[in-house]
Amino acid sequence: MPEEDLVELKFRIYDGSDIGPFRYSPASTVATVKERIVAEWPKDKKIVPKGANDIKLINAGKVLENNKTVGQCRVPFGELPRGVITMHAVVQPSLAKAKTEKKVDEAPRKNICSCSIL
Repeated sequence: MPEEDLVELKFRIYDGSDIGPFRYSPASTVATVKERIVAEWPKDKKIVPKGANDIKLINAGKVLENNKTVGQCRVPFGELPRGVITMHAVVQPSLAKAKTEKKVDEAPRKNICSCSIL
């Protein structure tokens, strides 16, 4: 594939630092991109994704779906030549994990009625 067809992406994480830029084929899936982000994620950060499903990519205000390609998610910016596209990479634990943790937190609580009549 000619190098000019590649899409150059970088990813901004929660503390304002960037991962990348990396070049991807327009046919690459969002899931593939997420896997590379997990592999390249800085290990010294407090929040670290455990897998590709823990990352949400946001481009132009839209959360990207795993089955879409980079070419489908790319927003036209007036035909900018070789422009680097910055996407936000948000770490969000999977729903199953969040529900499990929530149940553990709720277990110690008991409903106790404490009324005072003066």
